[in-house]
Amino acid sequence: GGFPGIPLAIMFPDSEFTLLDSIEKKIKVVTAVVDELGLKNVIPVRKRVEDEKGWYDFVISRAVTEFQGFVNMTSKNIRKKDRNNLANGILYLKGGDVSEELYPFQNKSKVWEIKDFFDEAFFETKKVLYLPL
Repeated sequence: GGFPGIPLAIMFPDSEFTLLDSIEKKIKVVTAVVDELGLKNVIPVRKRVEDEKGWYDFVISRAVTEFQGFVNMTSKNIRKKDRNNLANGILYLKGGDVSEELYPFQNKSKVWEIKDFFDEAFFETKKVLYLPL
């Protein structure tokens, strides 16, 4: 629910963020943080992604399942008309070797190594997977 949504909402105050999580306790924390920070561009929602019917330019998540499964669950929510420099799609934060998971998408996907942006050892194997839809 709250990560990476809250940091992104802070960094991009002109963008709107719907933060979705199925766990009530997490959404209560997200709501408290949003209220405390005065973020006007965040809507916390307690819901399973499978039940979400909204349309979005991007679905952004940290890894919660294998990539194909996440694509299957969320691609229905990607708005068809692009409004940004980056084509609408999925941005997925994941660590480790992702080559096998990306194999079905190898001609469409892009991977950014987070270590190229941050020097901390924690980010050594972390990546952002991007799949335009």
